[in-house]
Amino acid sequence: MTPYLPDALPLKNLDYARLITLVGEANAALAEYSGMLQGIVNPAIMLSPLTNQEAVLSSKIEGTQATVEEVLEHEAGEQFDQHKNTDIKEIQNYRKALILAQQDLASGRRITLSLLLQLHQILLDSVRGQAKNPGEFRKEQNWIGRPGCSMEQASFVPPSPLQLLDHLEAWQAYLASNDFDVLAQTAIIHAQFELIHPFKDGNGRIGRLLIPLFLYAKGRLPSPMFYLSDYLESHRDEYYERLSAISEEGDWTGWIKFFLQAVSLQAKSNVQRVRFIMALYEQTKEQVRELTHSQHTAQLVDTLFDRPIFRVSDFVQRSGINKPTLHGLLRQLMQPTGPLTILKEGAGRRPAIYAFPQLLNICEGKSVLPEHSH
Repeated sequence: MTPYLPDALPLKNLDYARLITLVGEANAALAEYSGMLQGIVNPAIMLSPLTNQEAVLSSKIEGTQATVEEVLEHEAGEQFDQHKNTDIKEIQNYRKALILAQQDLASGRRITLSLLLQLHQILLDSVRGQAKNPGEFRKEQNWIGRPGCSMEQASFVPPSPLQLLDHLEAWQAYLASNDFDVLAQTAIIHAQFELIHPFKDGNGRIGRLLIPLFLYAKGRLPSPMFYLSDYLESHRDEYYERLSAISEEGDWTGWIKFFLQAVSLQAKSNVQRVRFIMALYEQTKEQVRELTHSQHTAQLVDTLFDRPIFRVSDFVQRSGINKPTLHGLLRQLMQPTGPLTILKEGAGRRPAIYAFPQLLNICEGKSVLPEHSH
């Protein structure tokens, strides 16, 4: 099987008639979500449940098995077996790369190959792919197929390493250009990156990170918080089939159609979820104020939303509320009508782990609105 030769960008032979309606729908759905994001005062805190879920699902597509709850428990000091710990570390790396890229772009940096190398370095730090040249483009031929298959038996052979940099530079130039539609261009950028397959490991995750970053860089989002892994994970077979159809039949139109549908549905689902989060935020603030009558209400609620599973020492550090005061406040929030529960009782020198279950349900995609929300 010979290495794949990527199509030149911008693409020449798209069937625009098949795309036009979907382009309109996807842009309208994303615009509604984007408008909603603009109304959020502190998106990093309010939407950290979405960021956590994205890190879990994008990593899950690559085979990790940890849940949002396990990641948060681990961060609150809970110990798991070695395999689970590695999965969690991969997810944390993904989240770290995502946040770093967001900060870089916010300070005016552009999406370049050097930024990708930096993100790749973070992604593979101390995890399974750490022997696969973190922070470097591949220097040898690789291929995709069943474990142990030869290049001849491969289902896909990415471009030769000798031409890799040429392909990447052409891709980077396309990234900086304007095509007929930003969302279709995002689809093309993601797929072309996956087909070039520039790394020995981590290509899927870096490619999925690019989606919100590019939309943010193009001014389509006020912050790069639009994640597609939820949709791609639940349509995983079709996701891979559509990518394969590009390399096997040159079917870019089919891929862009799939991608635009994903954006439409994910944007609508995100609007719902952000509504749930905002309603829960307002309701929790009211609840905390009624239960505690404390001047620290805002800090309490923000810290809860930022990390809904925690130990007291961690909460003290992140909220700035001193320990004796916080102990009293948490006791009040543990009342039957309060938002908190104990996830793991403390024992001996091991402190208790607390949880905020309503937010966790939204994180895990079980968006059930509290009864008395307006």
